[in-house]
Amino acid sequence: MTDETSELFTPEDTAWMRRALQLAAHARDAENEVPVGAVLVLNGEIVGLGWNRNITLHDPTAHAEVMALRAAGEKLTNHRVVGATLYVTLEPCSMCAMALIHARIGRVVYAATDPKTGAAGSVFDTLIDPRHNHRLEVQGGLLAEESASMLRDFFRARR
Repeated sequence: MTDETSELFTPEDTAWMRRALQLAAHARDAENEVPVGAVLVLNGEIVGLGWNRNITLHDPTAHAEVMALRAAGEKLTNHRVVGATLYVTLEPCSMCAMALIHARIGRVVYAATDPKTGAAGSVFDTLIDPRHNHRLEVQGGLLAEESASMLRDFFRARR
Protein backbone atom coordinates (compact mmCIF):
# COMPACT_ATOMS: atom_id res chain seq x y z
CA MET A 1 0.00 0.00 0.00
CA THR A 2 1.38 3.40 -0.91
CA ASP A 3 1.71 6.23 1.59
CA GLU A 4 -1.00 8.11 -0.33
CA THR A 5 -3.39 5.17 -0.05
CA SER A 6 -2.65 4.44 3.61
CA GLU A 7 -3.91 7.89 4.60
CA LEU A 8 -7.32 7.12 3.08
CA PHE A 9 -7.96 3.90 4.99
CA THR A 10 -8.00 2.84 8.63
CA PRO A 11 -6.41 -0.31 10.06
CA GLU A 12 -9.96 -1.69 10.38
CA ASP A 13 -10.51 -1.07 6.66
CA THR A 14 -7.39 -3.07 5.91
CA ALA A 15 -8.45 -5.92 8.19
CA TRP A 16 -11.90 -6.17 6.58
CA MET A 17 -10.38 -6.10 3.10
CA ARG A 18 -7.99 -8.88 4.07
CA ARG A 19 -11.03 -10.94 5.05
CA ALA A 20 -12.58 -10.17 1.65
CA LEU A 21 -9.35 -11.38 0.00
CA GLN A 22 -9.64 -14.64 1.98
CA LEU A 23 -13.16 -15.08 0.60
CA ALA A 24 -11.88 -14.40 -2.92
CA ALA A 25 -9.28 -17.13 -2.46
CA HIS A 26 -12.03 -19.44 -1.22
CA ALA A 27 -14.09 -18.73 -4.37
CA ARG A 28 -11.07 -19.62 -6.49
CA ASP A 29 -9.90 -22.67 -4.55
CA ALA A 30 -13.14 -24.28 -3.40
CA GLU A 31 -15.46 -23.48 -6.29
CA ASN A 32 -13.21 -22.52 -9.23
CA GLU A 33 -15.00 -19.17 -9.38
CA VAL A 34 -13.55 -15.82 -10.37
CA PRO A 35 -11.81 -14.75 -7.13
CA VAL A 36 -13.91 -11.91 -5.79
CA GLY A 37 -14.87 -11.63 -2.12
CA ALA A 38 -17.06 -9.22 -0.19
CA VAL A 39 -17.54 -8.38 3.49
CA LEU A 40 -20.46 -6.23 4.65
CA VAL A 41 -19.89 -4.50 7.98
CA LEU A 42 -22.41 -2.60 10.10
CA ASN A 43 -21.44 -0.97 13.40
CA GLY A 44 -18.14 -2.85 13.48
CA GLU A 45 -19.77 -6.27 12.98
CA ILE A 46 -19.89 -8.50 9.92
CA VAL A 47 -23.50 -8.81 8.78
CA GLY A 48 -22.85 -10.47 5.42
CA LEU A 49 -20.12 -12.40 3.64
CA GLY A 50 -20.04 -13.26 -0.03
CA TRP A 51 -17.89 -14.58 -2.82
CA ASN A 52 -18.57 -15.14 -6.48
CA ARG A 53 -20.89 -18.12 -6.96
CA ASN A 54 -22.52 -17.43 -10.31
CA ILE A 55 -20.95 -20.49 -11.97
CA THR A 56 -21.61 -22.79 -9.00
CA LEU A 57 -25.22 -21.68 -8.57
CA HIS A 58 -25.94 -21.21 -12.30
CA ASP A 59 -27.02 -17.69 -11.37
CA PRO A 60 -25.72 -14.62 -13.22
CA THR A 61 -26.64 -12.43 -10.24
CA ALA A 62 -24.60 -14.41 -7.68
CA HIS A 63 -21.71 -11.94 -7.53
CA ALA A 64 -19.84 -11.52 -4.24
CA GLU A 65 -21.58 -8.23 -3.43
CA VAL A 66 -25.05 -9.65 -4.02
CA MET A 67 -24.26 -12.74 -1.96
CA ALA A 68 -23.11 -10.51 0.94
CA LEU A 69 -26.30 -8.43 0.63
CA ARG A 70 -28.46 -11.58 0.64
CA ALA A 71 -26.71 -12.86 3.78
CA ALA A 72 -27.15 -9.50 5.51
CA GLY A 73 -30.83 -9.35 4.55
CA GLU A 74 -31.42 -12.74 6.14
CA LYS A 75 -29.42 -11.91 9.24
CA LEU A 76 -31.01 -8.50 9.76
CA THR A 77 -34.45 -9.48 8.40
CA ASN A 78 -34.38 -6.32 6.33
CA HIS A 79 -33.69 -5.53 2.67
CA ARG A 80 -31.86 -2.37 3.72
CA VAL A 81 -28.45 -2.18 5.38
CA VAL A 82 -28.43 1.55 6.04
CA GLY A 83 -24.98 2.96 6.70
CA ALA A 84 -23.08 -0.30 6.30
CA THR A 85 -19.68 -0.51 4.60
CA LEU A 86 -19.03 -3.06 1.89
CA TYR A 87 -15.44 -4.23 1.36
CA VAL A 88 -15.02 -5.92 -2.01
CA THR A 89 -11.91 -7.09 -3.81
CA LEU A 90 -13.00 -5.85 -7.25
CA GLU A 91 -14.76 -2.66 -8.27
CA PRO A 92 -18.50 -3.39 -8.44
CA CYS A 93 -20.25 -3.82 -11.79
CA SER A 94 -23.42 -1.90 -12.68
CA MET A 95 -25.72 -4.66 -11.40
CA CYS A 96 -23.98 -4.79 -8.03
CA ALA A 97 -23.75 -1.00 -7.85
CA MET A 98 -27.51 -0.66 -8.19
CA ALA A 99 -28.10 -3.38 -5.60
CA LEU A 100 -25.84 -1.47 -3.19
CA ILE A 101 -27.74 1.74 -3.83
CA HIS A 102 -31.12 0.03 -3.30
CA ALA A 103 -29.81 -1.50 -0.05
CA ARG A 104 -28.81 1.99 1.16
CA ILE A 105 -25.20 1.03 1.82
CA GLY A 106 -23.25 3.96 3.28
CA ARG A 107 -19.79 3.24 1.92
CA VAL A 108 -18.08 0.99 -0.59
CA VAL A 109 -14.37 0.21 -0.33
CA TYR A 110 -12.92 -1.78 -3.20
CA ALA A 111 -9.47 -3.13 -3.97
CA ALA A 112 -8.76 -3.49 -7.71
CA THR A 113 -10.38 -1.46 -10.43
CA ASP A 114 -12.28 -3.19 -13.21
CA PRO A 115 -11.37 -1.52 -16.52
CA LYS A 116 -14.00 -3.55 -18.42
CA THR A 117 -17.17 -3.28 -16.33
CA GLY A 118 -16.35 -1.18 -13.25
CA ALA A 119 -19.24 1.01 -12.09
CA ALA A 120 -17.43 3.05 -9.45
CA GLY A 121 -15.60 5.33 -11.86
CA SER A 122 -13.53 3.09 -14.12
CA VAL A 123 -16.10 2.62 -16.89
CA PHE A 124 -19.35 3.86 -15.36
CA ASP A 125 -20.08 6.21 -12.45
CA THR A 126 -23.16 4.33 -11.30
CA LEU A 127 -22.34 4.39 -7.59
CA ILE A 128 -21.90 8.15 -7.44
CA ASP A 129 -24.38 9.33 -10.06
CA PRO A 130 -26.10 12.42 -8.60
CA ARG A 131 -29.45 11.36 -10.06
CA HIS A 132 -29.88 8.64 -7.43
CA ASN A 133 -31.96 9.40 -4.36
CA HIS A 134 -29.29 7.78 -2.16
CA ARG A 135 -25.68 8.88 -1.84
CA LEU A 136 -22.82 6.73 -0.71
CA GLU A 137 -19.10 7.14 -0.25
CA VAL A 138 -16.74 5.23 -2.55
CA GLN A 139 -13.05 4.57 -1.99
CA GLY A 140 -10.90 2.36 -4.17
CA GLY A 141 -7.38 1.01 -4.17
CA LEU A 142 -7.12 -0.70 -0.78
CA LEU A 143 -4.86 -3.76 -1.23
CA ALA A 144 -5.43 -3.34 -4.95
CA GLU A 145 -2.28 -5.13 -6.07
CA GLU A 146 -3.04 -8.22 -4.00
CA SER A 147 -6.50 -8.47 -5.52
CA ALA A 148 -5.35 -7.68 -9.07
CA SER A 149 -2.59 -10.27 -8.80
CA MET A 150 -5.04 -12.95 -7.67
CA LEU A 151 -7.36 -12.13 -10.58
CA ARG A 152 -4.52 -12.06 -13.14
CA ASP A 153 -3.17 -15.40 -11.95
CA PHE A 154 -6.64 -16.95 -12.06
CA PHE A 155 -7.29 -15.90 -15.65
CA ARG A 156 -3.79 -16.84 -16.81
CA ALA A 157 -4.27 -20.34 -15.41
CA ARG A 158 -7.54 -20.69 -17.33
CA ARG A 159 -6.03 -19.78 -20.71
